[in-house]
Amino acid sequence: MATNPNLLVLKDLLQLPGNNECVDCGAPDPDWASYNLGVFICQECAGIHRSLGTHISKVRSITLDKWDDGQVEAMKDMGNLRSNELYVAEAPACYRRPLPSDVQVIREQWIMAKYVRKEFIDVEKQTYLTGTRDGILYKKGRDDGKFLPRRFVLSEAENTLKYYTDKKDPKAVINLDTVNATFAPEKINHANGLQITYDKDGSTRCLYVFSEIAQEIVDWYTSIRCAKLNRLRVAFPSRDDADLVASLNSDFLMEGWLSKTGPQKNHAFKKRWFTLDKRKLMYFDEPLAAFAKGEVFIGYREQGYSVGEKVPSNRSQVGYGFTLTVPDRDFILSAETKEEQLKWIEVLNSVIDTLVSPQDSSLSHFMVRKRGNSALNMLKIK
Repeated sequence: MATNPNLLVLKDLLQLPGNNECVDCGAPDPDWASYNLGVFICQECAGIHRSLGTHISKVRSITLDKWDDGQVEAMKDMGNLRSNELYVAEAPACYRRPLPSDVQVIREQWIMAKYVRKEFIDVEKQTYLTGTRDGILYKKGRDDGKFLPRRFVLSEAENTLKYYTDKKDPKAVINLDTVNATFAPEKINHANGLQITYDKDGSTRCLYVFSEIAQEIVDWYTSIRCAKLNRLRVAFPSRDDADLVASLNSDFLMEGWLSKTGPQKNHAFKKRWFTLDKRKLMYFDEPLAAFAKGEVFIGYREQGYSVGEKVPSNRSQVGYGFTLTVPDRDFILSAETKEEQLKWIEVLNSVIDTLVSPQDSSLSHFMVRKRGNSALNMLKIK
């Protein structure tokens, strides 16, 4: 059977720079395309393009659909590199570009912003650059667990994020420098779920919020990033944006259930929800807890930090144990499966093998570790 000549042309086009990865999320070897936009996309992004309607994006499979000459010519005329020069020419550094592993709302809103709202062509549409934001988000109550509408106010000038209940005075005034926002749809059980963490009296406080409108939650996320980036530009004028952006909101490196025992031989294992946020390892009673029960700074290997499968022989084991060693104690932990154990060890080792930056060092001064009901003790870092 003769090979379709148009298919050969498309395969040749896929070898050109930029076309060998999805134009929207960067996934390698895209096998779909939007011929009226002239771009190559992955299957996941193709599904979002289809939802936009054919008046925005006409999607076809490269290998499963038939292509006519005109459609192929449209792909020749544009291509991924040229498309991005047009559609993301004015994309601000603070706007998060999606990765293949990112949650749906990030990828979806990037595509909507590019091709529907065309925010990265017209800067005036980028409302998240103003340094202020005021609106309603549904926030989980600390005690009753119900999500109720709360007014949130962001101010770059004041370096604050505030939220209000029914009173005129804010319920909390949060220092923006300590804020990290990360999407957590599965944890919050809402597609537009966002977790906001910040420092409160030396301990990490967690807020869980969502918006019914996907664009709204992404705009809040982006507004926080933009406000923080603008302040970093003032504080570090000689550093470029790429370097500063890397220190903005970050996803958690690892999360999941582990069992943990105390420092004494007779202490029993207790199940805790663990979260690794850059160099901060936190453990909670449950995934949506307001405060961590304990926090541990993870430093550099030469400072006395290590992790391995070995567990002291005089300690009873539950599941698949491993030991995290910090300068002042050993944390004996246990995963439910071998796969989880090895993954935690791998991720912790990757942190321990990375040099501590000045920003990391300053982070350690905000952290505390809680032991049972005893008074809070400042974490000692070598």
